[in-house]
Amino acid sequence: MFVLDGEIGIPTENGFSFDALLQRIHPAASRVQRLASETPAIYVVFDLLAAEDGRSLLAQPLRGRRSRLEEFAAAYFDNARIRLAPATPKLAQARKWLAKTGSTLDGIIAKRRDMGYRSGERDGMQKIKNFRSADCVVGGYRYATSGQVVGSLLLGLYNEDGLLDHVGFTSSITAADRSELTKKLERLIEPPGFTGNAPGGPSRWSRGKENAWQPLKPKLVVEVCFDHVSSSRFRHGTKLLRWRPDKAPKQCTMDQLAQRQSDLLQLLK
Repeated sequence: MFVLDGEIGIPTENGFSFDALLQRIHPAASRVQRLASETPAIYVVFDLLAAEDGRSLLAQPLRGRRSRLEEFAAAYFDNARIRLAPATPKLAQARKWLAKTGSTLDGIIAKRRDMGYRSGERDGMQKIKNFRSADCVVGGYRYATSGQVVGSLLLGLYNEDGLLDHVGFTSSITAADRSELTKKLERLIEPPGFTGNAPGGPSRWSRGKENAWQPLKPKLVVEVCFDHVSSSRFRHGTKLLRWRPDKAPKQCTMDQLAQRQSDLLQLLK
């Protein structure tokens, strides 16, 4: 018996597709099988936690576990769907990886080589991310759950057809600004808000929770900081950097999210 630490991903020309992976969470086995055939996944291995004989390696420092993992991979990874994640002790090489992958990955992980495996802890590791910014139209907003003040801004970008698509949200609004901002937003409420892809209702992950949003006239532009894009949307929440009264909403287009293509599989052994 052996134990590996890794992650499943579905590679595309623009990086790993989180949306494609979510489609596998479905009760119908036939659909899961079809998706597995149409968009096959790979398993990227990060660490070896127990050797072939079942002996735990958790107490061993990372430098020792990594050496054992590379030996294990050389002996057993004969399937193209199982890949060994690259690793290096050289800062220059790590910087090259981060620059090459751009926003096709969340980032890279830096771990202390002298520590054992830290299950559920982050004191021995840190994620290093690439951050970019984009100017977005505020196409709507949601109220905070704790009261009738704005909780998050819904962000939009114009697609090639001139329609405003919902691309994500930002909730990094200071408490001191929320009341006055709410008054400003309420004066701009007007359907439809988004003329292309719009925010959905409650998802299967939040059944029973209020998920209503207020549509706005496309008048306001904000610059936000983001780390990753998936299917033309911000994968995570964004950070509000500044308001852009100098920017015309129609200038906020999808080309800001264009990602440098990178063959991620070439990085994986």
